[in-house]
Amino acid sequence: MLSLLRRNRDFRTVFTAQVISYCGDWFATVAVLGVVLDLTDSGFAAAMVFVAQSLPAFFATPLAGTVADRFDRRKVLVLASSVQAVAALGFLLIGPGRVWMAYVAQGTISLLGAFFAPASNAALPNLVDKQDLPLATALMASTWGAMLALGAALGAAFTVVFGRDASFIADAVSFAVAGALIFSVRRPMREPGTEPDRSQRMRPFKDTGEALRYAWHRPQVLALLGSKAGFGLGTGVVGLLAVLAEKTFHSGDTGTGLLLTMRGLGVVAGPLLANRIAKRGVHGLLLACGVASIVYGVAYGFVPFAPGIGIAAILVLIAHLGGGCQWTFSTYGLQVVTPDALRGRIFAADFALVTVSMSISLALAGWFSGTIGVGPTMVGLACIEIAWGVLYLAITKTLRAPDDSLVATPAAAD
Repeated sequence: MLSLLRRNRDFRTVFTAQVISYCGDWFATVAVLGVVLDLTDSGFAAAMVFVAQSLPAFFATPLAGTVADRFDRRKVLVLASSVQAVAALGFLLIGPGRVWMAYVAQGTISLLGAFFAPASNAALPNLVDKQDLPLATALMASTWGAMLALGAALGAAFTVVFGRDASFIADAVSFAVAGALIFSVRRPMREPGTEPDRSQRMRPFKDTGEALRYAWHRPQVLALLGSKAGFGLGTGVVGLLAVLAEKTFHSGDTGTGLLLTMRGLGVVAGPLLANRIAKRGVHGLLLACGVASIVYGVAYGFVPFAPGIGIAAILVLIAHLGGGCQWTFSTYGLQVVTPDALRGRIFAADFALVTVSMSISLALAGWFSGTIGVGPTMVGLACIEIAWGVLYLAITKTLRAPDDSLVATPAAAD
């Protein structure tokens, strides 16, 4: 890990930019959840913060995928980060009668993230050597978890000491710094010879359809796309962590920070501990994705029964050891089996599918938690996650045959 960061300056720069950006994000998330709960005293309103983190991106993904494949990916990343910095300042406008500003600011950041994520994932194979790609993917995925862990913990402390407005400003600064770092990257973020003909006008829906047709005729690509989408159906439990900390364990922003920290540690540790699976081919990745969903569901099923927030935090950690593996391995699989010319659109489709399934799950979590309670809602979503993991393993059984012929490589885009 340290060797890769030392010898690859451009990967190190992008990695650092992502670390800073995510750290600022989680500074803001703890503060936003706290202020929304203070102003509304509503679990549904808190869950809607997480919906605002995911759903708006869905509507931008047809355009985002085309942009990632048509334009300079470095410029796309810099521009998205710069505008996100401005949008983050909108959090400062939240107040009595203006709770909606939390959703507007968060939704705008999410919308711009729809352009950032496909371009970043599509560019990564061009920033590192082929043999370094599994580790690089795990490291990039782990930055989200690491900064969730560190950012949530620091964010809770920072918010208590300096106030929520200071956390919102720190978020805006983090986006600006990340954009400046990515601007300094020298290595091309596109495979040589794959530059598109920009004389043709953009066709977001037709271009996205081309990528989906590519996936439809390649079962492994389709299975990897479906992996995150199905996994997202049970992730509404995450939207209830702040409510659990506030209402069940009476620990406020500190408790929310602890649960989010353990979530982040799991996301970091999971893919790093299971990194060898990436070397077993696509069949190993598909097996890991199914098992990871089951681990996630089982652990979260026990969270409502925890006798204290410490035990609940350990269960959240275990759940996200599985969640981190699922996310990282499905991402790495798509990087391996899709050609550069289509990779941005494939990742945009992947992003769209998981954001809509997560948004549905989060909305249902918020709604049912207000009617049947937080505990029963979390158990129900955990059961959905377990059922998906079992179904996924059954559906992908023939694709998981340990045969070299099933270790797909990218075909040239038509």
